[in-house]
Amino acid sequence: MGEMTTLFQNFRLQDVFDIVIIAGMIAILLIWFKDRASRFVFSGVVLLGFLYGAARFFHLYLTTVILQGFFGILAFALVVIFQEDLRRFLERLALWGRLRKPWREPVAHEETAEILALTAASLARNHIGALIVLTGSDPLDRHLSGGNRLNGLLSQPLLESLFDPHSAGHDGAVIIDGSRVVRFGCHLPLSTAPGKNQPMGLRHTAALGLAERSDAVCIVVSEERGTISLARGEQIQVLPHAAALKSALSAFYAARMPVRSSHPFWQRLKTNPREKAIAILLACVLWVVFGYQRDSVRRDFLVPVEYVNIASDWIVENPKIPEAAIMVMGPSQAFQFLDVGSLKISLDLSRLREGRQEIPLTKNMVRVPANLTVLDIKPNRLALSASRLVPVSVPVRVATEHLPPPGYAVERITVSPQAVTILIPSKRRTDRIAIRTAPVNLQRLRETRTVEVKLAPPPDVQLAPDTAATVRVTVRIVGQDAT
Repeated sequence: MGEMTTLFQNFRLQDVFDIVIIAGMIAILLIWFKDRASRFVFSGVVLLGFLYGAARFFHLYLTTVILQGFFGILAFALVVIFQEDLRRFLERLALWGRLRKPWREPVAHEETAEILALTAASLARNHIGALIVLTGSDPLDRHLSGGNRLNGLLSQPLLESLFDPHSAGHDGAVIIDGSRVVRFGCHLPLSTAPGKNQPMGLRHTAALGLAERSDAVCIVVSEERGTISLARGEQIQVLPHAAALKSALSAFYAARMPVRSSHPFWQRLKTNPREKAIAILLACVLWVVFGYQRDSVRRDFLVPVEYVNIASDWIVENPKIPEAAIMVMGPSQAFQFLDVGSLKISLDLSRLREGRQEIPLTKNMVRVPANLTVLDIKPNRLALSASRLVPVSVPVRVATEHLPPPGYAVERITVSPQAVTILIPSKRRTDRIAIRTAPVNLQRLRETRTVEVKLAPPPDVQLAPDTAATVRVTVRIVGQDAT
């Protein structure tokens, strides 16, 4: 009871969103695999996952280590086992906007179902083989090969002419999207387990193969037996009569394009209630096992001190503290998501005053996630000296290096401008300061030349905002015999 009380006391709003997101993901997986043949493999993986969670919860070291190694290998095996399912799932994600089911009027597809049922019954009576595909939400292009585009309006005479034994495409499949015949004479992939229900011909095997790989519905008319079969959801069954086919097609269109509801959101919540309830339960269990933050730990970090909001006319002088130690406490899980590189102490210097001063380092200067707490900062005060910068006009001194080439001499060096404006601490206003340039190499000069040279101010001196960072230096070179 004490553990449960602590659990509810530590429950946060973020945990609600955490559970809702995971429950939604689990519900999607459960609904997705509900009618898939690979659901048994998925169920076995889920059971092993529960065993692993229980081993971690009860601190079963050997079981945890073995299952960790097993899941490392299983991750690669699942890619092969669920290859087709993953590809189909990713296709649906890529076409998410198109997967929203359009609304229909109650009698919108009754005529289509009637035409298909009458055509199948007519072909069955005459023992004419046929394979008709009704598209669902999944794209079928990668499963189809061959065929010809038609895009004709669906009708019984059109279908009977396409499956006429003298027609060139009668052995292939006809693809129907809505009330349009879009392609005919197409070849479908064969089933991976053609004999799992009963011995089947090539048309039945192809129909089941497409049903295994997509949400399409395939109508098969047997040429030998004169029967009508329906392949859907990895299953194929023989229908007793055309009325059963019409009923099944009406259910298919109703699921694909449901009737408009006055409360569509609540209608969606009511669908698949068992899977959604299981998903919520599993998400809560996973949160207790992996997400519930039980024990608090303390960790120390050495982080940099960042100086922010310094006015351009102020300078901070030594001593500066480049880094400080912070002590952080929180659940051990929270530290797994902590970016240590982003930790820093942001010291606001917008209220500096002249001279030496001490600024306290407070916990709100460190930004950490909400589930972590800064306990202490060492040192907790920062001593520094600040000075306001004042503009001063100082002369420019040209720095040189090396001697001119043999036989040449420097007659005169001039600089333009001869003085620049700099910013210096107010206490140095009376100092005699000059700005030097970067060294000018005299060894390469054999004639008078003017060059652009950068200024090299001391570390505690800044150039005024309107002062250029370079000056023009003119070096007049003459020969030795001319001096």
